[in-house]
Amino acid sequence: MAAAVVRKWKRLRTLDSAKLDSFKDVIMRLSRNRTAVLGAVIVLFFVGMAVLAPMLPLGNPTRGDFRLVLQTPSTSHWLGTDEMGRDLLSRIVWGSRISLTIGVISVAIGASLGVPLGAISGYYGGRVDLIIQRFIDVMLAFPGILLAIVLVSVLGVGLTNVMIAVGIVSIPIYTRLVRGTVLALKGREFVAAAKAVGLGDTAIIFRHILPNCLGPVLVQSTLQVASSILWAAGLGFLGLGAQPPTPEWGTILSRGRDYLMVAPHISTFPGIAIMLVVLGFNLLGDGLRDVLDPRLKN
Repeated sequence: MAAAVVRKWKRLRTLDSAKLDSFKDVIMRLSRNRTAVLGAVIVLFFVGMAVLAPMLPLGNPTRGDFRLVLQTPSTSHWLGTDEMGRDLLSRIVWGSRISLTIGVISVAIGASLGVPLGAISGYYGGRVDLIIQRFIDVMLAFPGILLAIVLVSVLGVGLTNVMIAVGIVSIPIYTRLVRGTVLALKGREFVAAAKAVGLGDTAIIFRHILPNCLGPVLVQSTLQVASSILWAAGLGFLGLGAQPPTPEWGTILSRGRDYLMVAPHISTFPGIAIMLVVLGFNLLGDGLRDVLDPRLKN
């Protein structure tokens, strides 16, 4: 009994060591990818800004002062003020919390629904695959931003409904991605071995197939965060996202378009913030794809 326990412990220790070595290899290769490093630096900058927002010496992002309306950037207000006299730097910093939250939660919603659908569709095939794929085709018939607008119009205007709508829009992306990966994996030897020892379909899908889909899903999620932030900003620009005085980047940009001729900084700075965070996630996603693709290891 004791010998069996020792053998099992040694086997688990060997597996943990192999996983740790693999993780270290990924980190080393990622650190040598300049594109990924640049993307990671940009993303970490905005994440840090969002986390530290309550501790930074910034003014109230929702409280205005009509004596300071439409001031240009200065030493007292580094990015100027908006049409209500609110400090624009404070609103952009606090807006990073909202925009990043929208991106992460939207991706979580899309992945939590799309990944199981894709796994079931690819593994079972036949009529199940036909039904799921026709449903996905209907969703893909609408452009992403148009479908998001329709969903927000049905659910109602608001930040929570924006996250739900953008998450639903991303479901087809994950479903198609995971289905293709599962179709390539379900004929492999380890799946046949799992069936031979009597494992059920659920155990095979979630314990053996989906862990092998983690790389593509992780890369897609990184890229999808950027798309979700962009879609949410678009909805905010159209007045369907976060409502004033909530400091969401798309809403700030939308409010500033009425003052482009006299105070272009109101729209310029949130636009730059959106561009940079989307660029950062895209660069990081491209770098992860290069690192996790086994065909590029040499």
